[in-house]
Amino acid sequence: MRRLLIVTAALCAGLAQARADEGLWTFDTFPADAVKAAYGWAPDQAWLDRVQHSAVRLSSGCSASIVSATGLVLTNWHCLNYCAEELSIGGKDYLANGFLAMKPEEEETCPHTQGEILTSISDVTTRVQAVMTAAGAAGAADARQAEIARIEDEGCKADPKTKCEVVTLYRGGQYKLYVYRVYDDMRVVFYPENPTGDFGGDLDNFNFPRFALDAAFLRLYEDGKPVATPVHLTWRESAPEDGELLFIAGNPGSTSRLFTVAQAAFDRDWLAPVRQLVRSELRGRLIEFLNHESDAKNAAQTNLGDIENNFKRQYGEFRALLDPDFFKSLVDKEADLRARLAGNAALSAEVGDPWADMEKAVAAQRELYLAHDFLEVRAGSLSELYGDARVLVRGAAERAKPNDQRLAGYADNDLPELERALGETAPVHPELERIGLTLWLSKAREYMTVDDPRIVRLLGKESPEGLAARLLAGTKLGDPAVRLDLWRGGAAAIAASDDPLIVFVRQTDEDARAIAAAWRERVDGPMALAAERLARARFVLDGASTYPDATGTLRLSYGAVKGVSLPGREIAPFTTIGGKYERATGAYPFALTPKWAAAEAAIDKSVVLNFATTHDFIGGNSGSPVIDREGNVVGAGFDSNIFGLGGPYGYDGRTGRAVVVATAGIAEALRKVYGADALLAELEQP
Repeated sequence: MRRLLIVTAALCAGLAQARADEGLWTFDTFPADAVKAAYGWAPDQAWLDRVQHSAVRLSSGCSASIVSATGLVLTNWHCLNYCAEELSIGGKDYLANGFLAMKPEEEETCPHTQGEILTSISDVTTRVQAVMTAAGAAGAADARQAEIARIEDEGCKADPKTKCEVVTLYRGGQYKLYVYRVYDDMRVVFYPENPTGDFGGDLDNFNFPRFALDAAFLRLYEDGKPVATPVHLTWRESAPEDGELLFIAGNPGSTSRLFTVAQAAFDRDWLAPVRQLVRSELRGRLIEFLNHESDAKNAAQTNLGDIENNFKRQYGEFRALLDPDFFKSLVDKEADLRARLAGNAALSAEVGDPWADMEKAVAAQRELYLAHDFLEVRAGSLSELYGDARVLVRGAAERAKPNDQRLAGYADNDLPELERALGETAPVHPELERIGLTLWLSKAREYMTVDDPRIVRLLGKESPEGLAARLLAGTKLGDPAVRLDLWRGGAAAIAASDDPLIVFVRQTDEDARAIAAAWRERVDGPMALAAERLARARFVLDGASTYPDATGTLRLSYGAVKGVSLPGREIAPFTTIGGKYERATGAYPFALTPKWAAAEAAIDKSVVLNFATTHDFIGGNSGSPVIDREGNVVGAGFDSNIFGLGGPYGYDGRTGRAVVVATAGIAEALRKVYGADALLAELEQP
């Protein structure tokens, strides 16, 4: 989801009440009865299976869907920005000019882009919870990781064409094994120009009405050929009706709706303020960088767009948590659960007081947060080369261990993807590497303080600027062949390397590993056990009426096309191509590209371009197919409006809306603006 503002007290009141269209439901627990009661129709298992096997999770953090029998995939324009930037070499500029493959041999491979299709779900809760309980709070996180590694290894056997992922649901109440079919060759077919995909820019971001063609197409390849995909969604060129029931199948990234009040307060008081302050400085450094000519300008602009989007998104979440009525709704919901649990003596005796244990873990979280965030979670900032160095150093150390004793992310099941990423040939931009490393080192020193022994070991007697310059001047990790040689050479190659980034990580990673271990022991493990007991209580008291928090895995939401009623203003659910022309001013961010200006006389301005729905929609849903009851795709979700930004902590369908680019508008643009007749013909095949 791309890209606020303040969720006002009036709009937040009553959030604790369930809303008809609320829910990010897993495919194996979809509430068909509730949908039928609300809308008079619900999908059957055949419909669910078809949609599940047509949905694609992209390694960019976006969602997508298969829309033809030959592997054609629909997603958002903004989901391919990094792909377009990395392919813009040798005088090509796909960001400015767009891209269209007129025939299959012109389709270009997207670096760092992998597609995953969920093929099966199985319950492994008993196995995981048993080892955690036996290990106790301090050892629970490591025991959980070891058992997860064993389950994933048994499921996939390091097969590069499959991926096994044990997913934590209900904050530890359930564990499910998700098995994916992996496609690591995805090629871009169509990508519109930036001014078209991002029409309205940051001003229109998180708003509706919108007039953006935020759509793009990829294709799945295997063994150098397009993949046959007999199971796919069919293309519907007509726009949906106002009030029509629709479904969104995507991979929402993360929600915290099952957080306790103590956890939400931590996000409000620590996580959001620190991350927004650091993000603000990074934003400023990139804006200053863009004032000067550089070969890395496109890459910097792409990074800046993501940072500005995340800044507005988290600012909206932060404001929601700061709003007294919104936060009171979280307090009231927790008080209600506590009261109902207290009224069930047997259940209360079984689960004890998980809130007290969670508060103890949150106290440890406050103590460890800054060091964990700067040394482990966000180490290196924008620097891809630092990230590669850490993967190489850690990979060598972890692969020497038994599979079930490794750090998360280094199990046998993860190794093919790590090696593939290290071998990617995407360009490296030294100026952006320098900005990223310098910012990380300076902010770590600022927040953790100069006298922290870990900062002394990190910087020695060098300044952040000098250390970053030295590390980047001498490293050869920009060459994928060098990275792959180090990866394949294992521990011996890493120990012998004199590459300054490898040496730096070897010398400093012990502190990062130590804080990560302390986090697992004092925060992650205790929180998981407390959350498991809370989940047990919810299951007994509420049954299956509660959906799990989003986890970056496939979910299905339902809702309807609907506008928004605001004080003194009614916003219709549709915008048209004609509205785009009316909104155009000739200047960024409301400028038409030459292709769009030339097509004005021919294009049908009455065609729907964007529309709004009541779906529960958050980050990670970007590119998700919007599907009618016949299994036709009618659009791709790409945003929410400003009233949906409290979504990670709660849903309010009265004013929060998902924003969708319509297949009707995509088809009209392909036909009249881009002359993409072959692509349209493929889409129109049954």
